[in-house]
Amino acid sequence: MQAKIAKDSYTEMNELVLPNDTNTFGNLMGGRLLYWMDICSAMAAQKHSNSPVVTVSVDNVSFTRPIKLGEVVTIQAKVSRAFSSSMEVRMEIFAHNLPQGTKVKTNEAYYTFVAIDENTKPRRVAELLPETEEEILLFEEALQRRELRLILAGKMEMKDAKSLKKLIDHAKSH
Repeated sequence: MQAKIAKDSYTEMNELVLPNDTNTFGNLMGGRLLYWMDICSAMAAQKHSNSPVVTVSVDNVSFTRPIKLGEVVTIQAKVSRAFSSSMEVRMEIFAHNLPQGTKVKTNEAYYTFVAIDENTKPRRVAELLPETEEEILLFEEALQRRELRLILAGKMEMKDAKSLKKLIDHAKSH
């Protein structure tokens, strides 16, 4: 299986925030944003794996700024690392106020997907080759995030999390 590059999985999705998407304060409901993020990041994972995918985890999502009624939400997603059958997808979310001509970053998040075959069993995915400095950093940090997810899910012991342990040891020495 030939390795792929991150930009080949790049997916961008735009949504106009309508009244049905908002709460009583005129802000986009968090659940609606998570739904849109799941769709966009799943498309990026499918581009990388060339197969259907299922969501297996959603990392911490912080809402740094409300997204208002009438704004356009732009979600940019691409695979940050591929493991044997799973892929981590990083997203950045922006709110555009078109009449004012403004664009503000409101969120970023990581979702993890597993590629599945026709029998809904996990299937191997291509390796990801990071190209830019940012992609290399995200790629390296993805292993730490993966180990943390596995520890929190009870699928890995802290003593086996080599990359995370190395990060903690480094932090303690500084």
